[in-house]
Amino acid sequence: MALNPVSGRRPRKATALKLREGDATLTRERILDAAFRRLVTEGYAALSVREIAKDAGVNHALINYHFRSKDQLVIEVLDAANERLLARQASMYASKESLAQKWASARRFYEEDLKSGFVRLQAELWAASLANEALREKFLPRLLAWKKLVLVGVREAIAALEANGTPLPPPLTPEVIACWISEFWLGMEFTDLLGVAEEQAQHHAALDGVQWLLESLDAKAARASHAAPRSRRRA
Repeated sequence: MALNPVSGRRPRKATALKLREGDATLTRERILDAAFRRLVTEGYAALSVREIAKDAGVNHALINYHFRSKDQLVIEVLDAANERLLARQASMYASKESLAQKWASARRFYEEDLKSGFVRLQAELWAASLANEALREKFLPRLLAWKKLVLVGVREAIAALEANGTPLPPPLTPEVIACWISEFWLGMEFTDLLGVAEEQAQHHAALDGVQWLLESLDAKAARASHAAPRSRRRA
């Protein structure tokens, strides 16, 4: 083994520490992945720490060591997925896409989240938190963070419309529109998970209707934007 070029000592302890830290990180990832798969296939009520440990190929005592409790484990499963999805959504809102394009992206994200199991995961924790106050205290801030992100996106969209000469009437505040969007989306998720075909068809029609509305607003804003320079030149 080579000597440390600074101290002249063999870096045996440091190397061993890095290996242990790497092993611990890998173990956590395997546990989180196994817990995610169990949650989206069997649900929270049937979740077994021993079965998760079996799937992850670790001793079940390691789950308590890393996560302390089943509820903390499922919250960290949610956080691991939620962090990526919130970053994805924030990037979409910050993009230069039109309102209609952003809505189309949000719809595509939703289909991806249904297939991945994330929508089922969130619904499972929501349902479990109704009777589990400790879990609810951890789950609710995550849900509200998503709703806040929707509100920020709506505020920016309305500001862009107003800047292009397309103000909305006073009753349609960002808070009202964000409430419509987030509550509709959450209700749609639960119904889609139940697999009611008739309701799913209505959801698609409603999503298409918003798509049409946003395309109309985009077109109106574009016309106003093009007309503004000519008006300034005449002035």
